[in-house]
Amino acid sequence: MSLSLWAVIGGMAAVTFLIRYTLFGLGGRLRFSPRAQQALRHVPVAVLTAIVVPMVLLPDGQHWDLSWRNPWLVGAVASGALALTTRRLLAAIAGGMAVYLLWRFGLRLT
Repeated sequence: MSLSLWAVIGGMAAVTFLIRYTLFGLGGRLRFSPRAQQALRHVPVAVLTAIVVPMVLLPDGQHWDLSWRNPWLVGAVASGALALTTRRLLAAIAGGMAVYLLWRFGLRLT
C-alpha cells in the first residue's frame, strides 16, 4: 500500500475518533436544549430506517421488488405486524427472521 493510502486511512480514523470522543468523552459536560434533546431522540429510528428500507425494497441493490416473492419484504412486514401486536422487540425480531428464513430457504421462492 502506498503512503497516501495510509494517510487517508489514518485521517479517517482520527476524524471518526474525534467525533465520537467529543460526544462520549465530553457528553457529561454538554447540555442540550430541550428542543435539541427531543430532536436527538429520533436519530436512532431515522438511522435504522435509512439502513433497513433500501435493503428491504431493493434487495438486489438496483431494482424495486414489492412482490410477495421478496423474502426481505415479507419478513419486514411480518416483523412489523408482530411488533404492533405483541409490543415485544425480541418477538418481532425473531418472528421476522423466522418468516424471512422460511420464505428464502424453506419455500425456495428466490
